[in-house]
Amino acid sequence: MVSREGSSHVVSLYCSRLSSGTFSQTQSDLDPENTGFIAVENFTSLVEHHELQLDPSKLDMLLALVQSNEEGQVCYQELIELMSSKRSSSFRRAIANGRRTLQREILLDETGLGLYKRFVRYVAYEILPCETDRRWYFHQNRLCPPPVFIAIVTIVQIIVFMCYGIMLNKWVLQTYQPDFMKSPLVYHPGHRAQVWRFFSYMFMHVGLEQLGFNALLQLMIGVPLEMVHGILRISLLYMAGVLAGSLTVSITDMRAPVVGGSGGVYALCSAHLANVVMNWAGMRCPYKLLRMILALVCMSSEVGRAVWLRFSPPLPSSGPQPSFMAHLSGAVVGISMGLLILRSYEESLQKQCSWWVIVFSFITFLLFAIFWNIFAYELLGVQIPPPP
Repeated sequence: MVSREGSSHVVSLYCSRLSSGTFSQTQSDLDPENTGFIAVENFTSLVEHHELQLDPSKLDMLLALVQSNEEGQVCYQELIELMSSKRSSSFRRAIANGRRTLQREILLDETGLGLYKRFVRYVAYEILPCETDRRWYFHQNRLCPPPVFIAIVTIVQIIVFMCYGIMLNKWVLQTYQPDFMKSPLVYHPGHRAQVWRFFSYMFMHVGLEQLGFNALLQLMIGVPLEMVHGILRISLLYMAGVLAGSLTVSITDMRAPVVGGSGGVYALCSAHLANVVMNWAGMRCPYKLLRMILALVCMSSEVGRAVWLRFSPPLPSSGPQPSFMAHLSGAVVGISMGLLILRSYEESLQKQCSWWVIVFSFITFLLFAIFWNIFAYELLGVQIPPPP
């Protein structure tokens, strides 16, 4: 067996060469016979001193991978993938076989857990499809940083809605009030030059029914997703859905305004539902079929309500009602970008070709939408309702 101290030097040696790009020289040293495997003895023979810090959890995974191999050898390609932060079978084997940081018992069999740990276990079974990933998340979970993004967005949406409800003295179908569209937060085609409106419309809502639906889904789905995948990835997905929603409306429903956070909400929900469907056998959340049907019915009903509102006869002074296209574009973002994010737990997105394809596609759409908003309205002679 290889000692922890010796392995630390070997790992540091490998990392320094990995960062400098000398892959061939490293393989010739560790695997001189070019068998594709590295003997443990070769590790210890290459001990050199390097002042390089290594993530302790990654070191534990490497040690578990080495020590769990009865034949005393490690696959060279698995080592590369593990040390370059690319998820592979080495990651799963290290967690499944390692005894340093993880227990072998199934999470559901563990007893004596506190309230927070029981909630973390619940989140693990709600979001992650693999028992190995669930165990890893459960034992590595830390309360810092907390999942604050979805909570802050929801609180701000509620505060803004309460303020306009008191000011307008109306809590349902607020868009029928002409003063509602005077808000600097609403996206209106007549105010396209005010770029912040392409984002800020997510804080305004048609009424209590839309706010309640969005807030409920954000908290029930968004908070667990943020706990597992982190604030950066989930905030990126949510804001991409919001931006795609307003830009899609500006292209496909050019006379309509937009309000509500449905673009971001549908990005989260569609990504999660698609991930559940694609990993159906591995998901262990209770009543998943019933909950899937209920979620689809609720989301379809909300789209139906938005379609009805868009084409219902407006009051003469209120102009066209908000568009429903933000819902659909948010769902597209979720199924494309969101699904890849949720399937890449503990995996570097930057190293995946499919991630850059999606990023390039989104940037292309963004540039097209910018040019469309600058030139298409005048070229097509679109009659925009006068801005409030």
